[in-house]
Formats: sequence, C-alpha cells, structure tokens
Amino acid sequence: MSMHPLKKIIEERKAGKAVGIYSICSANGYVIEAAMDRAKKEGTVVLIESTSNQVNQLGGYTGMKPADFRDFVYSIAERAKFPKERIILGGDHLGPLPWKGENAETAMKNAAEMVRQYVEAGFTKIHIDTSMHLGDDDHGSKLPTEVIARRGAMLCQVAEDAYRRFARTNPAAMAPVYVVGSEVPIPGGAQEEEEMFVTRVEDFRETVDIFRHSFIEQGIGDVWNRVIAVVVQPGVEFGDDSIHEYNRADAAELCAALRDYPDIVFEGHSTDYQTPKALKEMVEDGIAILKVGPALTFALREGIFALNRIENELLGNKPGVELSRFIEVLEAEMLKNPSNWVKHYHGSGEKIAYSRKYSYSDRCRYYLTTPEVRNALERLIRNLKNIDIPMTIISQYLPFQYRKIREGRLAKDPEALLRDKVDNLIDDYVYAVKG
Repeated sequence: MSMHPLKKIIEERKAGKAVGIYSICSANGYVIEAAMDRAKKEGTVVLIESTSNQVNQLGGYTGMKPADFRDFVYSIAERAKFPKERIILGGDHLGPLPWKGENAETAMKNAAEMVRQYVEAGFTKIHIDTSMHLGDDDHGSKLPTEVIARRGAMLCQVAEDAYRRFARTNPAAMAPVYVVGSEVPIPGGAQEEEEMFVTRVEDFRETVDIFRHSFIEQGIGDVWNRVIAVVVQPGVEFGDDSIHEYNRADAAELCAALRDYPDIVFEGHSTDYQTPKALKEMVEDGIAILKVGPALTFALREGIFALNRIENELLGNKPGVELSRFIEVLEAEMLKNPSNWVKHYHGSGEKIAYSRKYSYSDRCRYYLTTPEVRNALERLIRNLKNIDIPMTIISQYLPFQYRKIREGRLAKDPEALLRDKVDNLIDDYVYAVKG
C-alpha cells in the first residue's frame, strides 16, 4: 500500500523542507475545477473537503450525501481531465455538530453513521470534531478535553471499521489519516467581532496527550500514527469586514512546541484572506495544512459581478436581449431567505445591504445553487459567449485576466475568466506550500 500523500508531507518536513498543502473547502463547481486545473499545472494532488453541515447522510445544505459529493467531484475531474487518483477527499468537522441540540447518545449515533458513510465513500482525510456541547452536556462549564477525546476516539473506531469493510472490495484503498483537536474555529468564519486568542501551549500538549490516551483506551492505539495534524488557533480568523492577520511572534511559543511532535503538523482553519507572506510564514512555522473556502467563492463572486457589469454595458441597450440581472437576482434570493446571513451581518440597513454583496464572510455563496441564481448565472454565461467581448472592457473589469489573454495563457471565454479569477487566489496558496 502506497504512503498517503499527507503522510509524505510529514516526512518531507521531517527532512527539513518547509512544505505543506492547501485544502479546498468548497462545493462550488467553478472553484473545484479551478483547483484541479492548477494542480494539473503544478503536477500535484488536490485536497478537496466537505463539512458535516454541507454533506452528511441527510444531505446537508448541499443536498449531497458523502457518496454524492464524491461523484460530484469525480464528474468535475472527468470534465477537467484530472486523474481521480490525484484527488484526496476530506471530511471536515465530522462529528455531532449537525445534531448538537440532541442528547449525546443520539447525536453520537448520527455522527457515527456520517463518519461511516464518509469513509465508505472513499474519503481518506478525516477531521474528527467532537468539541461542541451536546444537548445533555453541562452548558454552564467548559466541555472537558477527556469527553471530547473519548468521543473522538469512538468515531475514529467507527472510521477504522468502515475502512476495513471498504478495503475488502477496494484493496488499493489508502488507510485514512486523521486530524484531531478541540480548539476548532466554527465553519465559515466568525459571526461577530471577537478578541483573538492563540492556542496555549499547555492546551495543545493536553489535547495530544489525552487524545492519544483515549485512542489506546478505545483499542486503536496503533492508529495514532495516522493522526497527522492537530487543529489549533494560531491567531487567524475573518469576519464580516475584518481580518485577523497572522502574527508569527504571537504564535511563536505554540509553534515551537510542535518540535516535540515531529510526526504531526498544525492544521489552520479560516486562513482565508491572509496575505501570501503570512501564509508562507504559517507553513514555515508548522501550520502545514491551510484550509480555505469562503475566499475562493469571494473571488468567484467578484468575477461574476465583473461579468455582469460587462454584460450590462455591452448588451444593456440591445433590443431583444434578456439580461441576466445576476446581481439583482442574487439580492432578491438573499432577502427571500435570510437564514444563511442574518446572524453574520450587523449594523444599519445600509451596512447589511452592503455586506450581503461584499462581506468577507461571503454568505452569498449559499445562494449560488438556488434555481433562480443558477439560471441567472447560466444566462449571463450564454449572453457573453454569444458575443466577442472587447479586450478593453476586460481590461477595465478583469485586469489580471486581460494580461493573461494578451500573453496567450487564457481563453477569452466567460467561464475560463471565472476559473482564472479563482486561480488568482490559489496563487497565494501555491506560493505558501511549495517550500
């Protein structure tokens, strides 16, 4: 059995190379295809993850079960002519999060079924997150690390059992690798501005020690050598209109402690919007798995808005042309169903209206798959495919893409322009993880 690509990164780091990997946390087809295109150019694997809220046995908010998400990613790979064997599928925040209001027995039973389905669908990077209070836990006190670790070990046991079943019919299947950690930022970014605390060294050490002990107690002590990372808070986060920038001095003590654990790295969540320099420093400091999601769809949204404005300028006065009205349709959908953004945006009505379009939290990504928004985007693409877009207007709205077209590195096609807008953001991560 070949070594898992993420284990290879650990070995390279032990040999002194400051390498890492970025994780694409998105269910958007343009984003995933852009990531595959870039991995093809770089000759690397691509790591694509879905969260427990996004994809689970009930469908999550995407309507996809784990096997559905796998097939969705593989269908994009086929279209992009990207080899399936170079795709690593990951499950993020796998645990009782979607059922945290239920009692512990029910929530953990549901979490176990979800983990089973992820592993049996071929996901090989499993982030076990049992850090949240459940319905019958004492919400008035901090959830003990012992409880978090015991629940995590139980789910790892489920994953191992599922892998053994899966391997019977898929003998070439790689054994899953695991990510643990109780100090886990919530998926999707902070809901409100809050003070940022870097994980304390003693908390990190306690997490490792107690999780390792729980694995042994669960009878899976030998699996600990496939725990490749611990999630910590290195001091990065983003919210509606703010970014907590990485400060390596603030994280220095935490990162120094990692030297005592050569077989693991840190996994950084919410690395979106960090500068290339900061991302590079994070990888150098041991935060070798960089998860990014909203920043990718933020870049995509910028590209769609640019195309919408190009459409309005070129076709707005053309008789018989039905405009996409993408920006207006998106706004109408967000107003019709505010549940995906209302807790994240605060202030005056004017400020909230601005946030719906331009917030770093990028809550509008939840609406890109609604029938109305999808139809508007398809119309926008069709309208622009039917005309020869002048280079001068591409220069106005998409200047980086204008340069690539001039240099013969990019097709003057609306969908290619969108994928390349995402690739601009991926540039920062490629720079950071190359070592």
